[in-house]
Amino acid sequence: MPISVTPVSEVIGARISGVDLRNLDDTTMQQIHAAWVENFVIVIPGQTLSGAEQIAFTEWFGPRQQVRTIKLKRDEGTRDFMYVANKTVDGMEGVLPDGEMQFHTDQCYYENPARATILLAIEVPPEGGNTKFANAYAAYESLPAATKDRLRGLRALHVYDYQANATVKTNESAPDAPRWIHPVVIRHPETGREVLYVNRLMTDHIVGMGRGESDELLEELYEALENPDLCYEHVWTPGDLVMWDNLCTLHARTWFDPAEARVLRRTSVAGQPPDAAFAAAA
Repeated sequence: MPISVTPVSEVIGARISGVDLRNLDDTTMQQIHAAWVENFVIVIPGQTLSGAEQIAFTEWFGPRQQVRTIKLKRDEGTRDFMYVANKTVDGMEGVLPDGEMQFHTDQCYYENPARATILLAIEVPPEGGNTKFANAYAAYESLPAATKDRLRGLRALHVYDYQANATVKTNESAPDAPRWIHPVVIRHPETGREVLYVNRLMTDHIVGMGRGESDELLEELYEALENPDLCYEHVWTPGDLVMWDNLCTLHARTWFDPAEARVLRRTSVAGQPPDAAFAAAA
């Protein structure tokens, strides 16, 4: 039976119903993949997956990305998933526990950012802790022609300091914080469309440009990316599985009461270096 795909907004995201992710076949997964590529964010409610089952779903889209965070201590080995949580779950300490989180793209501070990210809601607060998603295709397309011309060939440094700037950029980053340079505009590997690839939380500056000029240009790009008309805000319900295309979307988190439990299990699909896999806009 075909799955049911219903848009959740006019610009980004769709809800998929009639699916049990514990029992999938090739035809159903092809339909889910097509819905994901077309809508960039998919919401699949009513799922009760174990960690192993969530990993199995993740691997339909490509090799899983093992957890990359300093919260994972050296003596703990590798992990295939982590909890975005403000409590310890199954002996695992949660990461990114509290508060608002600025718009960002997962792992853009590595050579090979995650291709996709998947979150399964286990516990959610009664209010807040929502996730906003932004359409980076539409943000690029909304820019004036002169700005697009200015971006051609530009590259930006992305830095993420888990200790000082985990959710909101406020301080200078530590010298050993992970960092990488990527094009400001990338070409999506499946659609071939141009994508604006900077974000407020993790982009430090545009390479080869003075700090003042860089900050001014980046602020223009952030305003385009964070335009509410190009965003969808997801209000979580336990059992929601949300998967997003990490190359053409940004996401952010709204504030929530830290006294209320918020637990989501995260898995990721491994990606390729944008420098090697995608050409900057020419």
